[in-house]
Amino acid sequence: MIVAGHQPNYLPWLGFFDKIQQSDIFIIEDNVQYEHNGFVNRNRIKTQKGAMWLTVPIVHVGHQILINQVQIANKTEPTWSERHWLTMKHHYLHAPYWSKYSDFFEETYSKTWDKLIDLNIHLIKGMMNFLGINKQLVMASSLNVNEKKSRLILGQCKALDSDVQLAGAGSKDYLNIKEFEEEGIKVIFQDFKYPIYNQLYGEFVPNLSAIDYLFCTGQKSAKY
Repeated sequence: MIVAGHQPNYLPWLGFFDKIQQSDIFIIEDNVQYEHNGFVNRNRIKTQKGAMWLTVPIVHVGHQILINQVQIANKTEPTWSERHWLTMKHHYLHAPYWSKYSDFFEETYSKTWDKLIDLNIHLIKGMMNFLGINKQLVMASSLNVNEKKSRLILGQCKALDSDVQLAGAGSKDYLNIKEFEEEGIKVIFQDFKYPIYNQLYGEFVPNLSAIDYLFCTGQKSAKY
């Protein structure tokens, strides 16, 4: 059984979904530390002027918190969701497959979301459906593994009786592969090649939110 995992990013890029597709069980790392200016509360779309950030405002508490504790700053920025929806609509309204997916996003941004994790999981599941990916998601907080970095990943694999860990390329620096091998778990690293497809607005820009791929290609299957 292949297990992979990642933090629950906002409107994730294609590599995130490629990792889910290649796994049997995908762990949502909801109980790790929230990192400011990461991808958990923001991602990029394409505009006439190039890549643009869409950022969900969060409540700053003055100390480190876990991802599943992050609150959205609805009181101080009550129009953020409307802005995200209108920005998305403005820049993708004329994309070939806008009408195929837009209702889901309009409905999403019409709701009030208090916790960032709930918004992100809703978006991730919706985008998985559009990409034809049907894999089991498991919240890391439900596994009761209290370790850090390499031992955290190893503990999660053991908790799920995994024999293969599909790891991101960035984890090569801290994963102790020998410890995995001693537990009978093989470690393989994701080797994702970003696809070239027809985008709006001229020169191709890689590594955007996967909504760009969806609106521009309409592909139900993630065969990139």
